Amino acid sequence: MKAPIFSTARVMAIGRNTFTELVRQKVFYFLLLFALIMIGSSSFLAKISFQGEFQMLKDVALGAMSVFLCLLAILATAMLLPRDLEERTIFTILSKPVPRYEYLLGKLLGVVMMLALSTVVMGMLFLAVLLMREQVVLADTHRSLAGSPQELAAAIAEVKRSAFTWDLIPGMAILLVKSVLLASLTLFISTFATSGIFAILVAACAYFIGHLQVTAREYWLSGIGMHWWTRLFTALIALIFPDLQAFNLTDDIVAGVHLPMDVFWQTVALGGAYASVYYALACFLFQNREL
Repeated sequence: MKAPIFSTARVMAIGRNTFTELVRQKVFYFLLLFALIMIGSSSFLAKISFQGEFQMLKDVALGAMSVFLCLLAILATAMLLPRDLEERTIFTILSKPVPRYEYLLGKLLGVVMMLALSTVVMGMLFLAVLLMREQVVLADTHRSLAGSPQELAAAIAEVKRSAFTWDLIPGMAILLVKSVLLASLTLFISTFATSGIFAILVAACAYFIGHLQVTAREYWLSGIGMHWWTRLFTALIALIFPDLQAFNLTDDIVAGVHLPMDVFWQTVALGGAYASVYYALACFLFQNREL
């Protein structure tokens, strides 16, 4: 009987195997480093006002989550194809009725599973530290304002408003979307890269270029003192590389700005569109690659 054109079971099997391989490579040591940074940051902020303490704690935690998720996405994805080629497992998989696009989708799915688990673990650790600091500040507030019920109630409300906001949850989800985008981009790069190191370097360059998109776009739109080829080159860079600054919504969340849900879903859709395009390009290149 002819094998189906697309099989969810095959993709899930490749995804689970990829996830297991990534966990065995001890990539979760990044989580330990994140934990140490979080615990250390919560210990030396005691002398700051509680508003500044919570803001700095959230800034450090979300910034660390963003960096570590991006590192995990690039490092884990860049080594998938080179390792399978070196160990020759790719030939075993593709010798079965598994299309190359299913193989790539399964690999990407395994990385996404690892990134999602990492986001959940780091997010839970971050919220636990934040809530512990909130309890410490509330206890100090009770002791200092025990004789003034009205001032105590106002101070408690201000502490709770400064500590946890529900916008932190979609903010962390956006960080996951950004890391999935980078994983898809790195997968695309690895389909034509000569080695895993080359894929890592190119993906790292794309990461930094993506964060400079706003500056490049303003420079392109201004058109002051620019030749036509400079404008063309800048436009091509803006078209090829994703605008990663569009996913940096956590700065506003840390500052206390409410995140509208329409902006959240638009950002998620933008990340999904980028990831889909890079996956399609990866399938196109990998389909024609000689193994």
